[in-house]
Amino acid sequence: MNFEKPSARPAPQPPEGCLAVAIRVPVRIVVLVLVVPVRLVWDALAVSGRFLYRTVLRPLGRAVFVWPWVVLWRYVVVPVAKAVGWLANVLLLVPLVWAYRYLLTPLGHAVGWAARQIGSGLVWVYARVLTPVGHACAWVVNGVAAVVAWLGRYLLVVPAGWVYAWVLTPVGHAVAWCGRGVVWLVNAVGTGVGVVLYWAARILLVLPAIALWRWVLTPVGRVLAVVGREVWDALGHAWRIAGHISLAVGRLLGTLFRWIFVEPVSWAYRTVLTPVGHVVRDLVLRPAAEAARGVGRVTRQVLAAARESARQARADFRRMVFGEPRQPEPVERREPMGDETRTLGRSTTVLTKD
Repeated sequence: MNFEKPSARPAPQPPEGCLAVAIRVPVRIVVLVLVVPVRLVWDALAVSGRFLYRTVLRPLGRAVFVWPWVVLWRYVVVPVAKAVGWLANVLLLVPLVWAYRYLLTPLGHAVGWAARQIGSGLVWVYARVLTPVGHACAWVVNGVAAVVAWLGRYLLVVPAGWVYAWVLTPVGHAVAWCGRGVVWLVNAVGTGVGVVLYWAARILLVLPAIALWRWVLTPVGRVLAVVGREVWDALGHAWRIAGHISLAVGRLLGTLFRWIFVEPVSWAYRTVLTPVGHVVRDLVLRPAAEAARGVGRVTRQVLAAARESARQARADFRRMVFGEPRQPEPVERREPMGDETRTLGRSTTVLTKD
């Protein structure tokens, strides 16, 4: 069985009217004539900008904006930061550590001990004094609250309930009935006024606006949409054609530049400058370099002989004035061979013999 997925059908193109076909060719011709010079200027500016960026702006920006900051960071900020860190360590960190260790720590221990003593005293006062006094005050307050609650119940709550049940409730029912009647009357009047205003607005505003939209604005909008779409498509088509024209012109100018300047210069370099340079190198520069190296070797040998002669003359002058230098006397490093210090053939030593 064949389970291959059927190929997707291309989207159907919308039907084109006679207006689009009539304005397409003139619009594309006019737009192409206007866009080609703009595209040529744009491509020339783009090529010039890339060349200027690679050769001038990027090296200049690096020299102006990057290297000064690198030098400033390496030779100013880093040494200053190290100096500031050393000063902060010497002037702040070490004194603070010393003050914390030898001043604040003993003072904190003393304050903690005093706080513990004061806390013990406060606990005793709370347990022995404040707790009994609080219990007595609570008993008195509970009694007073019970009396006030009884008086409030029979002097306020009971009369207020009677007034609410026998006075305020009937009055509220009457007011609510009157309010419902007023609301019904207002709703009826508002409904009538709303119906009148609705039909007046529909006849005077909505129906003319619908007719204007349907018979005037919609056809004009469709015409403007067709014209705008064709102009936009013409611009894109002309821009692509202008790009091909600009590419062809650029290749033609590059070919002319290569034929007029690059090829003659390359031919002159290969056929004239290179043989002349080889001749100059073989007949002038290389012998001159050999002669310069020979002169350098001779000069170094003469200078070495002069230095050696000067060294010998200084040594002879010192010997003539101060005499021969004293030779160091050899130091004997032999071990003593007497019988009193060490025995090699016997089992006794200096420490064990009698």
